[in-house]
Amino acid sequence: MLTPQNPSPAAARALILGSTSRYRRELLERLHLPFQSIGPDVDETPLPQESPRDLALRLALAKARDVAQRFPEAIVIGSDQVADLHGQPLGKPLQHDKAVQQLRRMSGQTVIFHTAVAVVCRASGFEQVDIAQINTRFRPLQDEEIERYLRLEQPYDCAGSAKSEGLGISLLAAIDNDDPTALIGLPLIRTCQMLRQAGLSLP
Repeated sequence: MLTPQNPSPAAARALILGSTSRYRRELLERLHLPFQSIGPDVDETPLPQESPRDLALRLALAKARDVAQRFPEAIVIGSDQVADLHGQPLGKPLQHDKAVQQLRRMSGQTVIFHTAVAVVCRASGFEQVDIAQINTRFRPLQDEEIERYLRLEQPYDCAGSAKSEGLGISLLAAIDNDDPTALIGLPLIRTCQMLRQAGLSLP
């Protein structure tokens, strides 16, 4: 378990992923940097009239700040993803019936996934946040396709009820984005840029 450390140069700072998401952990492992995952304590309830984009940005920064407050010498990554259907946020369905409802609503529609990432280090005063926008167009879906997909992949912990990195790609007609891993949950291009600016060496 990480404990607060004495001040150290950026290259020697601990790196923390402020998330318990296995998807984000697997993505960050691609960078071959040692890190630990620590869950933030953040209320993810949307604010009144808050847009999906603003919600993702606010939560990514709140998650990074929460963990950074506990470990001020570390460099902390926070991230959040919100699916956006015509301006309305779609959360994680968590159960089968809600996933069916989500995919029925998304059938034939363009859904925007807002994936925000923040990097914070309290000791150095570093704080940045950015967001990737992924436009996904779902093809028209039949109920039997939705049922078959959900039974096979069970993506109940994914915003929008589909895993593009798995069988969920078969539900889509097109994806348009500039940071390919953003749809999975962590925009690595933006994350790498921020980590370099925070003082880490990559690769």
